[in-house]
Amino acid sequence: MAEFLNDPFANLADVPTFTVTSETIEDGGIVPEAQRSAAFGVPGGEDESPQLSWSGFPEETKAFAVTCYDPEAPTGSGFWHWVVADIPADVTSLPLGAGTPGSDLLPAGAVTFRNDGGAFGYIGAAPPAGHGPHRYFFIVHALSEPLGLDDQGSPAFVGFNMFFKSIGRAWITATFEAE
Repeated sequence: MAEFLNDPFANLADVPTFTVTSETIEDGGIVPEAQRSAAFGVPGGEDESPQLSWSGFPEETKAFAVTCYDPEAPTGSGFWHWVVADIPADVTSLPLGAGTPGSDLLPAGAVTFRNDGGAFGYIGAAPPAGHGPHRYFFIVHALSEPLGLDDQGSPAFVGFNMFFKSIGRAWITATFEAE
């Protein structure tokens, strides 16, 4: 088992956790082929976002954000694979493929931001060959209010704004290693 040094929550507020589940991704498992990156040439990759469902979040939640983050990317700042905010508080799941641009599977009001590959939507796992295993954190953030940002913000800017409005968080972590 690889030893991971990057804690993606180290600089974030300590907030209550709740439950997130997936029909697609197994917590502690390997990222399935469809959730790997075709855009970056990973064999079998489809850049298809996983199905996610969540429950047990704080009663005062007014919106959600969903992110996918790889802290092991060799960038100095990790790699954001997916960032969606302002998901209405009455929405407690996203279907398979909701991160596909033009799919119309995200709820009204949700805002998708550019991932670190430069596209609006989900881009799958694609660690550099021989770099070792990478973790992919699929995180649901409970927010005290919608962020109200336009879609031009960077993932780091969205994260900075979430810092002040996060009241809960749940995540599933899966790994992938390219040989």
